[in-house]
Amino acid sequence: MATREIDTARARTELIEAGSGVPLVLLHPFPFTADVWEGEIEAFSTRRHVIAPSLRGFGRTAPFDESVPPSIDAMADDVAALLDALEVTSPAVVGGLSMGGYVALAFARRHPERLHALLLADTRAEPDDAEAREKRDASIARVEREGTGAFVDGMLANVVGETTRASRPEVMKRLRDLMASVPAPTIAKALVALRDRPDARPDLATIRVPTLVVVGTEDTVTPPSVAEAMASVIPRATLALLPGAGHLTNVETPAAFHEAVERFLAPL
Repeated sequence: MATREIDTARARTELIEAGSGVPLVLLHPFPFTADVWEGEIEAFSTRRHVIAPSLRGFGRTAPFDESVPPSIDAMADDVAALLDALEVTSPAVVGGLSMGGYVALAFARRHPERLHALLLADTRAEPDDAEAREKRDASIARVEREGTGAFVDGMLANVVGETTRASRPEVMKRLRDLMASVPAPTIAKALVALRDRPDARPDLATIRVPTLVVVGTEDTVTPPSVAEAMASVIPRATLALLPGAGHLTNVETPAAFHEAVERFLAPL
């Protein structure tokens, strides 16, 4: 497992890369970096070429700027450019959690010929409604006014499940440390991209590749009902419910997450 930086046609990109075989791209949730996939990279790279980039502005990846304003579509195009730079020519399994799931859906829409299979974890196809957009704006203002710390403490309590909050202090600490390392300007710009993301629902029925939809049973951000609705529209989708996990299933219940993903990937 190695962290490095590479220049693509679009941006300087930080990534963690390991293994060989079928390419598996893992796209991280907000507000984390590729480091949140550490366990998955170790687990899946024994048989696959795992590629986990830090998305725009996260880690040492180039930030959004005037030439590339914040958007989920831009992040999806960054992923395609990264695959070009890595000379990955075969279709890839592309997986994303939360924000990473939004990017994975955008990748499926914008680069369908590059997609072998899709993994959507704790995410949704719907855009932000008016209330959610107002909350994003309030969060942007808070981050710009108070910095990362206050935002992280408020968000962490909402994204982890009740079981994790009550009995997994080591997970809470790891998540807080990972989130706190992200600078405020990156969080603010990512919030803009999240707020303005397109509606992915019209494209769900056009996804023709095998798709795994994963959700924690204690996820209150993108609850099981949202995952079930999304999976019901994607023609070749399978739904996996993970008990005892909130919104960050790969960190909260890693063994169950790995088992569900491995079962999905095995025949591909």
